[in-house]
Amino acid sequence: MVASDMVIGYARVSTEDQNTEGQLPDLRKAGCKRVYQEKVSGGAADRPELEKCLERLEKGDTLVVWRLDRLGRSIRDLLRIVDGLDKNGVHFVCLKEKFDTSTAAGRLVFHFFAALAQFEKELVRERTMAGLSAARARGRLGGRSRLLTPQQAKVVKTMWDSHDHTRQEIATQFKVSVSTIVRSLRASAAPPTPTPPKPKGGK
Repeated sequence: MVASDMVIGYARVSTEDQNTEGQLPDLRKAGCKRVYQEKVSGGAADRPELEKCLERLEKGDTLVVWRLDRLGRSIRDLLRIVDGLDKNGVHFVCLKEKFDTSTAAGRLVFHFFAALAQFEKELVRERTMAGLSAARARGRLGGRSRLLTPQQAKVVKTMWDSHDHTRQEIATQFKVSVSTIVRSLRASAAPPTPTPPKPKGGK
Protein backbone atom coordinates (compact mmCIF):
# COMPACT_ATOMS: atom_id res chain seq x y z
CA MET A 1 0.00 0.00 0.00
CA VAL A 2 1.37 3.42 -0.93
CA ALA A 3 1.59 5.82 2.00
CA SER A 4 -0.83 8.70 1.68
CA ASP A 5 0.72 10.77 4.52
CA MET A 6 -2.60 12.42 5.35
CA VAL A 7 -3.09 14.22 8.68
CA ILE A 8 -6.60 13.51 9.98
CA GLY A 9 -8.19 14.82 13.17
CA TYR A 10 -10.81 13.42 15.52
CA ALA A 11 -12.81 15.69 17.84
CA ARG A 12 -15.37 14.57 20.41
CA VAL A 13 -17.59 16.23 22.98
CA SER A 14 -19.77 14.49 25.53
CA THR A 15 -23.16 16.18 25.41
CA GLU A 16 -25.48 17.80 22.91
CA ASP A 17 -25.11 21.24 24.51
CA GLN A 18 -21.39 21.27 23.70
CA ASN A 19 -19.64 21.61 20.36
CA THR A 20 -16.23 20.82 18.98
CA GLU A 21 -15.36 24.41 18.08
CA GLY A 22 -12.86 24.64 20.94
CA GLN A 23 -10.85 21.75 19.49
CA LEU A 24 -10.99 22.56 15.78
CA PRO A 25 -8.57 25.54 15.62
CA ASP A 26 -5.76 23.52 17.21
CA LEU A 27 -6.49 20.51 14.99
CA ARG A 28 -6.46 22.68 11.87
CA LYS A 29 -3.24 24.35 13.00
CA ALA A 30 -1.69 20.89 13.40
CA GLY A 31 -2.30 20.33 9.68
CA CYS A 32 -5.47 18.23 9.75
CA LYS A 33 -7.02 18.15 6.27
CA ARG A 34 -10.16 16.52 7.59
CA VAL A 35 -11.64 16.33 11.10
CA TYR A 36 -14.19 13.70 12.15
CA GLN A 37 -16.50 15.20 14.77
CA GLU A 38 -18.62 13.33 17.29
CA LYS A 39 -21.07 14.14 20.07
CA VAL A 40 -21.18 11.12 22.34
CA SER A 41 -20.20 10.20 25.88
CA GLY A 42 -16.63 9.01 26.30
CA GLY A 43 -17.94 5.84 27.96
CA ALA A 44 -20.18 4.92 25.05
CA ALA A 45 -19.15 1.79 23.17
CA ASP A 46 -20.70 2.98 19.90
CA ARG A 47 -18.70 5.83 18.36
CA PRO A 48 -19.56 5.73 14.63
CA GLU A 49 -17.47 8.75 13.59
CA LEU A 50 -14.41 7.30 15.29
CA GLU A 51 -14.96 4.02 13.47
CA LYS A 52 -15.19 5.88 10.15
CA CYS A 53 -12.02 7.79 11.01
CA LEU A 54 -10.07 4.65 11.88
CA GLU A 55 -11.25 2.92 8.70
CA ARG A 56 -10.12 5.91 6.61
CA LEU A 57 -6.56 5.95 7.95
CA GLU A 58 -3.85 4.31 5.86
CA LYS A 59 -0.16 3.54 6.29
CA GLY A 60 1.83 6.76 6.64
CA ASP A 61 -1.17 8.80 7.85
CA THR A 62 -1.30 10.61 11.19
CA LEU A 63 -4.28 10.75 13.55
CA VAL A 64 -4.42 13.90 15.68
CA VAL A 65 -6.61 14.48 18.75
CA TRP A 66 -6.86 17.46 21.04
CA ARG A 67 -6.55 15.49 24.31
CA LEU A 68 -6.09 11.81 25.11
CA ASP A 69 -9.51 11.55 26.76
CA ARG A 70 -11.14 12.59 23.46
CA LEU A 71 -10.09 9.26 21.93
CA GLY A 72 -10.30 6.46 24.51
CA ARG A 73 -12.91 5.41 27.07
CA SER A 74 -10.16 4.27 29.41
CA ILE A 75 -6.40 3.82 29.38
CA ARG A 76 -6.80 0.30 28.05
CA ASP A 77 -9.22 1.43 25.34
CA LEU A 78 -6.82 4.22 24.36
CA LEU A 79 -3.89 1.83 24.19
CA ARG A 80 -5.90 -0.66 22.15
CA ILE A 81 -6.67 2.02 19.56
CA VAL A 82 -3.13 3.40 19.45
CA ASP A 83 -1.68 -0.11 19.22
CA GLY A 84 -3.96 -0.80 16.25
CA LEU A 85 -2.77 2.41 14.60
CA ASP A 86 0.85 1.44 15.16
CA LYS A 87 0.35 -2.00 13.63
CA ASN A 88 -1.16 -0.35 10.53
CA GLY A 89 1.72 2.10 10.21
CA VAL A 90 -0.35 5.10 11.34
CA HIS A 91 1.17 7.72 13.66
CA PHE A 92 -0.75 9.18 16.60
CA VAL A 93 -0.42 12.73 17.93
CA CYS A 94 -2.11 14.29 20.97
CA LEU A 95 -1.76 18.05 21.11
CA LYS A 96 -2.36 18.92 24.77
CA GLU A 97 -0.31 16.06 26.24
CA LYS A 98 2.34 16.51 23.51
CA PHE A 99 2.23 12.81 22.63
CA ASP A 100 3.67 11.73 19.26
CA THR A 101 4.28 8.07 18.36
CA SER A 102 6.37 9.08 15.35
CA THR A 103 9.19 9.95 17.78
CA ALA A 104 11.27 7.69 20.01
CA ALA A 105 10.13 9.58 23.11
CA GLY A 106 6.49 9.18 22.11
CA ARG A 107 6.88 5.44 21.61
CA LEU A 108 8.58 5.17 25.02
CA VAL A 109 5.67 6.95 26.71
CA PHE A 110 3.24 4.65 24.89
CA HIS A 111 4.99 1.54 26.23
CA PHE A 112 5.00 3.07 29.71
CA PHE A 113 1.24 3.62 29.51
CA ALA A 114 0.81 0.05 28.32
CA ALA A 115 2.71 -1.24 31.35
CA LEU A 116 0.53 0.85 33.69
CA ALA A 117 -2.64 -0.40 32.01
CA GLN A 118 -1.53 -4.02 32.45
CA PHE A 119 -0.72 -3.32 36.09
CA GLU A 120 -4.17 -1.76 36.63
CA LYS A 121 -5.83 -4.71 34.90
CA GLU A 122 -4.10 -7.16 37.23
CA LEU A 123 -5.16 -5.12 40.27
CA VAL A 124 -8.79 -5.07 39.11
CA ARG A 125 -8.68 -8.81 38.43
CA GLU A 126 -7.21 -9.44 41.89
CA ARG A 127 -9.92 -7.35 43.59
CA THR A 128 -12.62 -9.03 41.51
CA MET A 129 -11.44 -12.52 42.40
CA ALA A 130 -11.16 -11.56 46.07
CA GLY A 131 -14.73 -10.22 46.01
CA LEU A 132 -16.05 -13.37 44.34
CA SER A 133 -14.24 -15.54 46.87
CA ALA A 134 -15.71 -13.56 49.74
CA ALA A 135 -19.19 -13.88 48.25
CA ARG A 136 -18.77 -17.65 47.80
CA ALA A 137 -17.54 -17.96 51.39
CA ARG A 138 -20.82 -16.44 52.52
CA GLY A 139 -22.68 -18.99 50.44
CA ARG A 140 -24.48 -16.28 48.53
CA LEU A 141 -22.99 -16.73 45.05
CA GLY A 142 -24.30 -19.19 42.49
CA GLY A 143 -27.71 -19.68 44.08
CA ARG A 144 -31.06 -19.19 42.40
CA SER A 145 -31.77 -15.82 43.99
CA ARG A 146 -32.34 -13.03 41.47
CA LEU A 147 -30.94 -10.39 43.83
CA LEU A 148 -27.35 -9.35 44.46
CA THR A 149 -25.83 -9.00 47.90
CA PRO A 150 -24.07 -5.71 48.76
CA GLN A 151 -20.72 -7.48 48.38
CA GLN A 152 -21.68 -8.80 44.95
CA ALA A 153 -22.91 -5.34 43.92
CA LYS A 154 -19.47 -3.91 44.73
CA VAL A 155 -17.81 -6.60 42.64
CA VAL A 156 -20.22 -5.89 39.77
CA LYS A 157 -19.32 -2.19 39.83
CA THR A 158 -15.59 -2.99 39.89
CA MET A 159 -15.95 -5.33 36.91
CA TRP A 160 -18.03 -2.80 34.94
CA ASP A 161 -15.73 0.14 35.73
CA SER A 162 -12.75 -1.85 34.44
CA HIS A 163 -14.30 -1.81 30.91
CA ASP A 164 -13.17 -5.43 30.55
CA HIS A 165 -16.62 -7.02 30.83
CA THR A 166 -20.00 -6.58 29.18
CA ARG A 167 -23.22 -6.58 31.18
CA GLN A 168 -24.03 -10.01 29.77
CA GLU A 169 -20.66 -11.41 30.87
CA ILE A 170 -21.16 -10.04 34.39
CA ALA A 171 -24.71 -11.40 34.53
CA THR A 172 -23.46 -14.83 33.46
CA GLN A 173 -20.77 -14.73 36.13
CA PHE A 174 -23.34 -14.06 38.87
CA LYS A 175 -26.08 -16.19 37.29
CA VAL A 176 -28.58 -13.34 37.21
CA SER A 177 -30.34 -11.46 34.44
CA VAL A 178 -28.82 -8.49 32.61
CA SER A 179 -31.61 -6.30 34.02
CA THR A 180 -30.45 -7.21 37.54
CA ILE A 181 -26.95 -6.02 36.65
CA VAL A 182 -28.33 -2.80 35.14
CA ARG A 183 -30.38 -2.10 38.29
CA SER A 184 -27.34 -2.76 40.46
CA LEU A 185 -25.16 -0.37 38.46
CA ARG A 186 -27.85 2.32 38.55
CA ALA A 187 -28.18 1.92 42.30
CA SER A 188 -24.43 2.24 42.81
CA ALA A 189 -24.45 5.48 40.81
CA ALA A 190 -27.45 6.98 42.63
CA PRO A 191 -26.81 9.52 45.43
CA PRO A 192 -27.47 8.21 48.95
CA THR A 193 -30.95 8.78 50.36
CA PRO A 194 -30.79 11.47 53.08
CA THR A 195 -31.77 10.38 56.56
CA PRO A 196 -34.92 12.23 57.70
CA PRO A 197 -34.38 14.39 60.81
CA LYS A 198 -35.68 13.11 64.10
CA PRO A 199 -38.79 14.94 65.38
CA LYS A 200 -38.00 17.39 68.15
CA GLY A 201 -39.15 16.36 71.55
CA GLY A 202 -39.86 12.80 70.47
CA LYS A 203 -38.13 9.56 71.35
